[in-house]
Amino acid sequence: MDSTRVTEHSNSHEGHQPGAAGPTAPADPRGALLHTPEPPLQGSPALPAQGPLGSPAPAEARCAATGTPAGSHGTPAPSDGHGPAGTPAPAGPEHSQPSATEPDRHRPRPVPESIPAQPGTQVPVGPDRRKGQGPAPGTPMPMRRDGDRLRFVGAATRRIARGIDLDEIVMGLCRATVPTYSDAILVYLRDPLPVGDERPTGPVVLRLRRTDRIPEDRETEGFLLPALQSEPDLGATSELCEVRPGGALAEVLRGVRPVFADAPAARAALPELIGEELTVPGGQRAILAPLRGRRRVIGAALFLRRPDRPAFEADDLLVAAQLATHSALGIDKAVLYGREAYIADELQRTMLPETLPRPTGVRLASRYLPAAETARVGGDWYDAIPLPGSRVALVVGDVMGHSMTSAAIMGQLRTTAQTLAGLDLPPQEVLHHLDEQAQRLGTDRMATCLYAVYDPVAHRITIANAGHPPPVLLHLGGRAEVLRVPPGAPIGVGGVDFEAVELDAPAGATLLLYTDGLVESRLRDVWTGIEQLREKLAATAQLTGADHAPPLEALCDEVLDMLGPGDRDDDIALLAARFDGIAPSDVAVWHLDPEETAPGKARRLARRALSRWDMEDMSDSVELLVSEVVTNAVRYASRPVSLRLLRTDVLRCEVGDDVPQLPRLRQARATDEGGRGLYLVNKLARRWGATRLSTGKVVWFELNRG
Repeated sequence: MDSTRVTEHSNSHEGHQPGAAGPTAPADPRGALLHTPEPPLQGSPALPAQGPLGSPAPAEARCAATGTPAGSHGTPAPSDGHGPAGTPAPAGPEHSQPSATEPDRHRPRPVPESIPAQPGTQVPVGPDRRKGQGPAPGTPMPMRRDGDRLRFVGAATRRIARGIDLDEIVMGLCRATVPTYSDAILVYLRDPLPVGDERPTGPVVLRLRRTDRIPEDRETEGFLLPALQSEPDLGATSELCEVRPGGALAEVLRGVRPVFADAPAARAALPELIGEELTVPGGQRAILAPLRGRRRVIGAALFLRRPDRPAFEADDLLVAAQLATHSALGIDKAVLYGREAYIADELQRTMLPETLPRPTGVRLASRYLPAAETARVGGDWYDAIPLPGSRVALVVGDVMGHSMTSAAIMGQLRTTAQTLAGLDLPPQEVLHHLDEQAQRLGTDRMATCLYAVYDPVAHRITIANAGHPPPVLLHLGGRAEVLRVPPGAPIGVGGVDFEAVELDAPAGATLLLYTDGLVESRLRDVWTGIEQLREKLAATAQLTGADHAPPLEALCDEVLDMLGPGDRDDDIALLAARFDGIAPSDVAVWHLDPEETAPGKARRLARRALSRWDMEDMSDSVELLVSEVVTNAVRYASRPVSLRLLRTDVLRCEVGDDVPQLPRLRQARATDEGGRGLYLVNKLARRWGATRLSTGKVVWFELNRG
């Protein structure tokens, strides 16, 4: 038999005929393990050379292969131990061929003559592959047929396409090619990688992104392969290569097509890429493939084979081109996806508050969960806004949809709500203005919103709703109730009146505001989910006892645990507020007529309150600052001025009047008689500020308790 030809056999192990050809190597799960011909069984006749694809073999060859004379129909001819061509005859029924009347389904199929075996290749010989034995692991086998290359390219491109981010795609390229296609690979990418249509400035720099190889071999010492690392430390071993304009490497990259390392252009380009001190195996055992994205070259891949392995063939350049093209396009898409994910994360981060404030008399906790990991932006938001008089506004809203457009509308509505809260408008008025703003944004801009204002001094909360799920109040004893708030119409409908209700907010109670993604899904309606939420809160409160409220952070985690697999179809915003309140004994309030004697009276009242609270050591600072702020108020006020002291973890003083103009800190000149009061407040107070009200303003400052 002509030793340069191989035959392909069926891989089926069922119904194996006695005379069929030996088994072949099972297919690799990646579709890239190559078939290796098995040696003929001892005593079996050698198969003759096959004719061209689809042509029958000569009659003499058929007789020699079957041991049957030409023209016979299934009747064996007498034999003296040798076949007609001098080939030893089969020695028993184990090597007998099926009769001509029963066609052999496992007859070897001829191989086209246009794909000969690689010259000089030694085929690994081993026991039966079906018994789990064969060549050593990691040993690449030559691609002998176009079908092998097609199957390899298909499996490799599928593996590359499975990657989403940059590292997964580069790793998929390395794992798909080593050791099936090459013994080692080096992947270089531009640093930094261009994104989309942007035109990078400066020189083109390639960075060694990843290398991979088969285990080291003593016979390859002196070549590049022993120096490679399977998992290099990119932070320490990354190599940079600047592509010189007009240089050899630039010409190869501009040509786009892969080239052998022994080509004149590659011989000059490789030292520029990998350095002068490293060498590659000689002959056609290295391929340099540029990685071209949609608009520009973004890197290069170097495929290498050891000197003792078969060299690359001309058809392997087409394989390298396919691998490089799929990898480059995948890297391009991964970079674009990474940029979009970064923009989405930044947009969502800026739309939601980074940290919650710490207003007096209330503790806050929040959670936000996107609808999916691949869609991290949405229209849900929450907010906590400090208001004058130690009050705080609690807001939660949900814009229809969870896209970039929904997030942009959410940001506009949240900004509008913050501005309206600064005007100290009632909750129903805030929703009315939000409805007008949504209509200005577009006719289809719909959202739900719940706006609540908590007063820690009065222990009351005022709530207005615009089509949002009702809040749940968890009492200190463990009872959870759904607050009865008029539902209202969603924001954006227009021409709808909103109604506010005022409810008790006892100390130790917890108010839970949420969006519908927490209680509504394909598996349950919104009211079923609200009832499950109420039961979950009551069960959690029982774990800590009737006299202790559950910790806020743990309570939020427990609430989110009620979501089972497949329950979450929408993004979720959650805001929890624990009402501590301010005891009446820690509050002192007075009203002063706008007279010249008001500052002195304010000093005396403040001194008495501090004496009652055992805080006499703060009298000097408090009297000075109270006198300055009250003096500024009575100078322009036409109605009584309010003075309030609050004792919490700090001492807070609030002075209110009916003048809307806010005071501004300025540097007084030497000849000015006034203008130094706020300067003293700014120097001595821990914090201070001024807030405009619908009926005037409030100037406040805080001092640390000694």
